[in-house]
Amino acid sequence: MHNVDKSDIMGGLEGVINSYLTPMDIDQLINTAVFSPDDMEKKTARENVRKIAKEKGIYSASIHALYLAIGQGKVSGFTVPAINIRALTYDTAQVIFKLAREHHIGPFIFEIARSEQGYTEQQPDEYTVAVLAAAIKTGYAGPVFLQGDHYQFKRNVYSETPEKEIEALKGLIKKSVEAGFYNIDIDASTLVDLAKEKVEDQQKTNFEMTALLHDYIRETQPTGVVVSVGGEIGHIGGKNSNADEFRAFMNGFKQSAKVQGGISKVSVQTGTSHGGIPLADGTIAKVKLDFSVLQTVTEAGHSEYKMGGAVQHGASTLPEELFNKFPEVKTLEIHLATGFQNTVYDNLPTVLKNRMYEWIKTNYAKDRKDGQSDEQFIYTMRKKAIGPFKKELWGMTEDEKKPIREALSRQFLSMFTKLNILNTDFLIKPYV
Repeated sequence: MHNVDKSDIMGGLEGVINSYLTPMDIDQLINTAVFSPDDMEKKTARENVRKIAKEKGIYSASIHALYLAIGQGKVSGFTVPAINIRALTYDTAQVIFKLAREHHIGPFIFEIARSEQGYTEQQPDEYTVAVLAAAIKTGYAGPVFLQGDHYQFKRNVYSETPEKEIEALKGLIKKSVEAGFYNIDIDASTLVDLAKEKVEDQQKTNFEMTALLHDYIRETQPTGVVVSVGGEIGHIGGKNSNADEFRAFMNGFKQSAKVQGGISKVSVQTGTSHGGIPLADGTIAKVKLDFSVLQTVTEAGHSEYKMGGAVQHGASTLPEELFNKFPEVKTLEIHLATGFQNTVYDNLPTVLKNRMYEWIKTNYAKDRKDGQSDEQFIYTMRKKAIGPFKKELWGMTEDEKKPIREALSRQFLSMFTKLNILNTDFLIKPYV
């Protein structure tokens, strides 16, 4: 084994990295890229992660062309998992890349929502380099699909000062695309007004704002890249969507958009809620999922708009036996988040977990709802501790991380198997 000192890692990489970069070196590099108190050192480390990734054939990619191919019937048979990594991003991404190599998995997305970037303290550039570093360490080569999830309009802000919210989202999109997020999900479903009589009027602000941000993406995307853009017609946790709403949204979007490109998918509400609904004993309430929404919207998307189809949100806490159903009804993409966060918490060292829980009780006591049990309160709020404890989570020993990685690996493999993405890498090559 060769030794590389910090100056080699942080400075001149050309001509030496491929010959003797060790796993320990990449660990040190990403740790510097995320936690260094020196901004210049942090910036240099991130630049070097990107240089190494490029040398090794690892690159950010858009899934747009693949989704259009699915909409045209050229590719089929699987549902693409979009994984929100809130905690231990570098370690979790390694688990996913190892499975991808072992099982020849083609399409899988790493994503993070606008809200998650706040409470997990992960801005797009940091998230990107953590994922790229994981690809480097595991020996993965090929496309990496990074996605901005739920780039959502805050209804209260938009109602008072629309331009302020529009500019905030444009700023987020700009820094996301610059970081390598070539897949962006615009969520203006919070602006749907169900009080209006006509479906077109209910969806009007939604499709107009989606078109506005779509045009901004198309005007600012890098040369040679067609960013994958998604829309959303039903706010997660609200009323179930239907095909009429989908058509009203799509037709309104097509009339409103001024720049070519279009959207390749639309998220719908089928009866789920983000994170699931915790009961008093801490278990998750059973959900009656309407798969017909996914099927009818996807079929309409294919036949009428030649687009990829419907996207399912809030799915990671659903019963495992349901996951086979998503490819059966031709669900294009499925978003998975809280279930993996739960796995991390379930396998944390007891001392660290208790400290995080005590921090939540101290800092979020005012957010506790009347009648909530301790289990319900902790379950709903524990995501808020991920950012403040990020350095301690990343700093766990290998022995402490091992049960987390093993549990995540089992969980991912089960889901990936049921979503039919094993042995699909050859299917996506013509489109990426």
